[in-house]
Amino acid sequence: MPPRQYPSIRQRRFGGELRRLREAAGMSAPVAAQRLGADRTMISNIESGRFGISEERLRRLASIYECNDPGLIDALVGMTGGRTKGWWDEYRGKVPPDFLDVAELEYHATGLRTLQTAHIPGLFQTEDHARALFDLFVPALPRLEVELRVAHRMARLDAIVGGEVQYIGLVHEAALRMRVGGPRVAKAQLLRLLEESERPNVRLLVIPFAVGGFPMAGDTVLYASAENPHLDTAEVDSPTGAVFFDSPTHLANFRRRLDLVEQVALTQEESRNFMRDVINEL
Repeated sequence: MPPRQYPSIRQRRFGGELRRLREAAGMSAPVAAQRLGADRTMISNIESGRFGISEERLRRLASIYECNDPGLIDALVGMTGGRTKGWWDEYRGKVPPDFLDVAELEYHATGLRTLQTAHIPGLFQTEDHARALFDLFVPALPRLEVELRVAHRMARLDAIVGGEVQYIGLVHEAALRMRVGGPRVAKAQLLRLLEESERPNVRLLVIPFAVGGFPMAGDTVLYASAENPHLDTAEVDSPTGAVFFDSPTHLANFRRRLDLVEQVALTQEESRNFMRDVINEL
């Protein structure tokens, strides 16, 4: 099997966790490869996400590293994934790679928490709203690329359809009042957001201007919970693309900050009433 040229964030996440297990065992990559009976470069290739690994070899590595967390091992087995492709793979080479990474994280997550201070959550954007956002890029994107990005964004909603994934979205009042695409598009977008907030597995909570400052104000954050907490991933938007975090310290800090933001947000019903008031003003 040839090495992956561009491993996804999930593949790199899998490899990174194996690296942490090896380092916790105080073992070098060459020694781990020797004990596994593999080529000395195999371990580094697995840890970089360039090579996959079978369930049998994964469990052997876990034994070599003396990992005594069956839940973590089973979760890692679930990430081996074989050569199965996801719906986002049809967009590979057509939209930025981090778009695919975010879609893959959402698809495999057991829970999602987001913080949006300037934008409507991507999962719930209407086509017109998303198109208007992409039309703001400088330099301007080619029309085909805009439409591909819009189509990809619309498909992401499948991550929470069915109610298995619990979603908590923290949305600042600024995002609700920004009339992206004009009043007509903005009103349709808010109506869609209000409709999506009625899903049983969705909580959309508004942070009003009256709250003042709060942790991570100005950031766009996604926290994807995995089957095992050790495999959670956080993502923050930046001007140059998505930045991903998976160290235990970073993840704990993101959870704490999101908890603090949720404490100052309006309740679910208060948030719906707030959205209705903003809609009536348009």
